[in-house]
Amino acid sequence: MTTKRLFAADLGASGGKCFAGSFERDRFAMKEIHRFSHEGVSFYLPDRSGEFKERMYWDDIFIYRNIVDGLRAFKRDVAGKLDSIGIDTWGADGHFVSEDGEMLGKIHCYRDHRLDNTIQMVKKRIDPRRVYEITGIHFQPFNLSNQIHWFVKNRGDLIRPGCRYLPIPTVFYYYLGGVKAVDSSWASVTQLMDARKKKWSTEILKKLAIPMSVMPEIVEPGAVVGQLSAGLAEATGLNRAKLVAAASHDTASAFAAAPISNPDEALIISSGTWSLVGKLVPEPVTTDAARRAGVSNEGGVGNIRLLKNCMGTWLAQELRRVWRNTDGREMAWSEFTDLAASAKPFGSLIDPDDTSFYNPANMEKAIAAFCSNTGQAVPADRGAFIRTVYESLALKYRAVNEQISEVCGKTSRVVHIVGGGSKNEMLNQFTADAMGLPVLAGPEEATAVGNMMVQAMGLGIIESIPAAMPLIKHAFPIKQYTPADEKTWEKAYKRFRSVLS
Repeated sequence: MTTKRLFAADLGASGGKCFAGSFERDRFAMKEIHRFSHEGVSFYLPDRSGEFKERMYWDDIFIYRNIVDGLRAFKRDVAGKLDSIGIDTWGADGHFVSEDGEMLGKIHCYRDHRLDNTIQMVKKRIDPRRVYEITGIHFQPFNLSNQIHWFVKNRGDLIRPGCRYLPIPTVFYYYLGGVKAVDSSWASVTQLMDARKKKWSTEILKKLAIPMSVMPEIVEPGAVVGQLSAGLAEATGLNRAKLVAAASHDTASAFAAAPISNPDEALIISSGTWSLVGKLVPEPVTTDAARRAGVSNEGGVGNIRLLKNCMGTWLAQELRRVWRNTDGREMAWSEFTDLAASAKPFGSLIDPDDTSFYNPANMEKAIAAFCSNTGQAVPADRGAFIRTVYESLALKYRAVNEQISEVCGKTSRVVHIVGGGSKNEMLNQFTADAMGLPVLAGPEEATAVGNMMVQAMGLGIIESIPAAMPLIKHAFPIKQYTPADEKTWEKAYKRFRSVLS
């Protein structure tokens, strides 16, 4: 087998990374070749009444430029020939493009406050039970059902013949090669796709006044959707590599890289800004019990990710940002966890998914207010704030696992933590302790690994994701954490349940 070389752009909500991967015989290798930080940018602008309001946008030009820098790094540091390119992103946002290829304004960030009340708007137009029955997706402010409905209602005059909506991964495929399709793993989370048919739901689109003509084509993960444009190939010094639809929802790629042995017994946590906690099941579970539990059915690679979104390390990232602004310097993550280790265990507990933590101006004040409002002591110092976040996250994982296991009837016996959060040894150990289950952490760059494996399927290098497991296990170290101090954590869990209620 000749060496096949792949490029993965892994775009998260707080940064992006570019990776070079190679397949040769029965070996896979991957290395990072470029990374960058980015975040939603806030503007404070007056509306028609003159009232100033915060608006949040993505700097898509900056992100695109860094993908191009990644391609140049590939040419410079790896090879002059590239077989394919795949892109994965966070699971929300996008924008309209005109028939002449112009973006119709800035791309809103999913935490933008225009979406604060859109769930109620959508529920007034279509029965929530019917929405879940069709899509299997729980209501979240950032769902594209809310975002596109808002655009049609408030910016509908911009939608002219030939306009097309580009989901955020498609935006960057479009910039690279004019692609206007999206894969089913990403389309599934929009709350607009029929979970069983893998097609846009005409019923939901009609209820929300969204024209079918603006929606992109849905393709399967692994489909070849285009090639690098001639001009960009020349600018980077590369060939016109194939553009392959990876599992472009980053969680789908991350779950695809979890080195599981038995899907029925494995709980998977894709740990990052968000923590996506779930199990792989063969078909959507859209029962009323699943709806009441707030469980979503997201498209995977030949399966369904039955999961819940948890706020994840967003809370810790925001504490770090607040303290950076106060101190004028960025606290190292090692310093961050050292402070938590020195704090008293279980001083206070929070529900990480409380709405007050979604996008507060100051996360420290939001946590303090939650503790006060629930009759608990406010954390005394920074270490106590951090420990409160990590202990509460671990306990929330347990609560979500119980919900999902009950809904699908499959008990978890091992926890796989993948993604950037798998480096957090404190949170990993807390998770093992809280759940009373062994935790297997890694691969750290699971999203990029899954991206590469889906590309490899599209190129015919491997037949399926199960066939990728030996390659993944050989290429990446997996660290195990064993439960400890279970009685203390059991007592804390009872306290946590009272906080949730």
